Order: sequence, then C-alpha cells, then structure tokens
Amino acid sequence: MRRYAFPLALLFSLTFTAIALSAAPLLPPSQIDLTLPGTNTPNRAQQIEIDFATNTPPGPTATATSSPTATATFTATFTASPTATATFTPTMTPSPTPTPVGPFSYPEGVNSLTGLPYPNDEAMNRRNLLVKISNFPPEVRPQSGMNQADVVWEYEVEGGVTRFAAIFRSNTPDHVGPVRSGRLMDLELVPMYEALFAYSGASEPVQQMFMRAPWAFQILSPSVGDNCEEAGFCRFPRGDLAFEHTLYLDTAQAWARAERRQVNQPFRARGFAFSDILPEGGVPANDMFIDWYGRISARWQYDPATAHYLRFTDGIPHMDAADGQQLWADNIVVLEVEHRERPDLFESESRSASQEIDLWDQGRAYVFRDGVYYSGFWRRPCDLQLEATPTPVVGAAQDRCYSNPGTALQLVFGNNAPIMLKPGRTYVQVVRFLGDAVISEELADMSATGTAIYLSATPTATEGPSATPGS
Repeated sequence: MRRYAFPLALLFSLTFTAIALSAAPLLPPSQIDLTLPGTNTPNRAQQIEIDFATNTPPGPTATATSSPTATATFTATFTASPTATATFTPTMTPSPTPTPVGPFSYPEGVNSLTGLPYPNDEAMNRRNLLVKISNFPPEVRPQSGMNQADVVWEYEVEGGVTRFAAIFRSNTPDHVGPVRSGRLMDLELVPMYEALFAYSGASEPVQQMFMRAPWAFQILSPSVGDNCEEAGFCRFPRGDLAFEHTLYLDTAQAWARAERRQVNQPFRARGFAFSDILPEGGVPANDMFIDWYGRISARWQYDPATAHYLRFTDGIPHMDAADGQQLWADNIVVLEVEHRERPDLFESESRSASQEIDLWDQGRAYVFRDGVYYSGFWRRPCDLQLEATPTPVVGAAQDRCYSNPGTALQLVFGNNAPIMLKPGRTYVQVVRFLGDAVISEELADMSATGTAIYLSATPTATEGPSATPGS
C-alpha cells in the first residue's frame, strides 16, 4: 500500500479547508421572502396564512448533509491507524454526475414534457400539439383522449368555468375533444411550448390576436379552413348536446396537416425538471380540492396502488370516454396567478367577461407527487432584449412578458433549486389564490352514490362523424 509523507498537521489543515470550501451556504427558511415584491401575486389575507417556510426545502445540495459525517469519520479512523489514508483516498474520488433531465437540458430521446423517453421515432420527430377541450357544461363529459395527453392545463375562462389545454406528443389519439374555442391565455401557452394550436374558433378580437401572432402558421382550426377530411376536425352529432360541443380531432391527421404546411418541427419546450428520486421535505397530502366559485370543482386523490392521482369533477369520477378509465396524472401542479377581467372580450356563449391570466414573472406554487406536496414558486422569465411580438392585447398592461419560444414555466424552491417532478403526466391547475386549493392528508369519502350518479348520466354511443366544418 502506498503511504503519504504529508505531516499530520498539514493533512488535517488541507482536509478541513476542502470541506469548508465545498459547503455551499444555504438560505435559511426564515430568510426566504415569500411576499415576492414587484411580482403580480395578489396580496390576500388567505395567502398570508400559508406558511411556506415550514415545507419549502432548502433545495438539494451535495455537501450540506455529508460534510459533518465525512469529518467525523476521517478523524476517528486516521488517529486509530496509519492505514486511515486508504479510507481518505476513495472519499476524494468524484462520483459520476447523472445526466440532467431539465429544466434547461434533456438527454437525447427524452420528452421534455414527461421526462420519459419518446415511445417511438414518430413522437420524437413531431411538434407539440396543444388542443383546447371543453369542460362545461357537464354534458360534455366524459371527454375523449385526455388520458393520452402529456401535459394538461386547466384554467378559468369566464365566470368560474374552466377549460383544458391538452398537450400531445407521445401519443396519437384519433378522437380528442370536444374541441372548443381559444382564449387569451393561449397567447402565452402556444409560444411557451412552441406548439401547434388546435381549436374550434374564437371571438373576433381574440382571433385577430392569434392571426397576428408570429406563430399564426401553427394554427389548426376550422376558423382558418381546416376540415374533417384534410385536418381531422370532424363533427359527431349527439341529440342531447349542442352543436358547438360536437367537434373532435384526429391528432394523426392534424400532424399530417402540419407536415404538409412545413410547420411540424420537433421543438422541445424547456422548463420542467424530472427525477425518480423523491425530494426531501415533502408534506403528506392524499387529497386536494379546488372549487371555482360553485361552477366547477376538481378533486385529486392519490392512489397508492397505481401511484397516480385520480380526478373527480363535481363530486363524481371524471372519466375518459376513449379508454373508459378515470382521468389520472403523476403530478399535480397548482399555480397562483393574477387574473384580470376583460369585459371588452365577451364570448358569445358567456354572460361573464373573459379572463386575462398574467402567466409571466413569478408567483407561488404547490407541487404534488407520490402522495406528498411541496411549496415553492413558479417562474416564467422574460427576455429583456426580445422585442415585443406583434400580438398586443388591447387594453392590457404594457408590462407583458415576451420570452423566447420554448421558454416554458419553471418550478423552483425558495433557493432557486428546481422542484423535481415525477417522470410522467402532469396536470397544471391555475387558480387566483393558492388558498383555493384545500389540501388534506385524509381522503375525502367519494361514496358509491357519486359513481352511480355518473353512470346514470353517461351518454349513449355517439353517431357517425360528420364532415361539416364549424366552430
């Protein structure tokens, strides 16, 4: 065995100096400023009641927990025997660095929406596809194709009514919908994910904003002439459902349409970070409930048997008509975002003003995975050097965020360390106030009565498709 000729005093000095230099200072929870001065987070009493410091981990560091242990072990073994150098040597050997899975770089062949490998070359070589899907009135449920989306956003469109923006990449369902109209928030989501944008139509002011956007050629919609035969937008009439809720999309045809238009480039959005390892500091949470002012409610319950969160809407299981399964996700993200009413942008089917949701800058967030949750922040950075896009929102504030395409939303702890999602499907729930999400370790009793009510209301099989275009 090779022996080292260093004097003991010098060796001790070098050891303690190396340990001191490797220990990165941590930000104590008491010093984390949760008021976010200068951001767009509303100042509400119910926000102040939430104590983030108790469940916001300081973020992962390699030295914070290992330094004291390494010092104690080295001192004891070195003084006991000269062979302690054999113990010291391997501790200084660097361990392999794992390949990062987000938030800024992803291994080759890994989907940045899920943190999982693409299932095939076709998925890897096509563009993200964002489809607007109705969630109101209740007669539109069960929707089709939701359980094949990689990421689903749910947000308020007007009057407490929510709508889904489902992003597809891994799978190619042939019956997604009912497809509905676009909204102001889509002006943020489409460039964030560099996505193709499939929707039925929009109010005239919003439609003009879409058509002036730099990504206007990424639009797939009957409002721009896309029909059943060429783009996959087909009507499936049903006697008990209004005409506007009968439009469905074949995603394979939509991607083929984009390919012919030469806008099917396989871009990846950057923002989410993934790890199979559960971060430290999670608080047990098996049940999370959101009520949008009595119009729509959403409940997510953790199922240990499948390690999934299962969705209930308005008190009954929310199903997917395509696969007959309850809607499920691996991660649930709740974002507190400022909402601004836009009475100048009434939708034809609504008596309430449209909502402008300011999805830029930063705000507070919850992240649920594996039966626990974490408190942190969401962040969508702006590029100050980037010129404003030619899509002004008339009447809106001028301090809008203009980010480079593909710069999607990030989730971070108070010390800016990324919050790691579980690889898989993620639902993002957008609320006005974080206190709107009621969290419990105990599962609410979703009785068999609710299931019976759902089954009794399940519509009969749809009729054959109609090629009639429309919105």
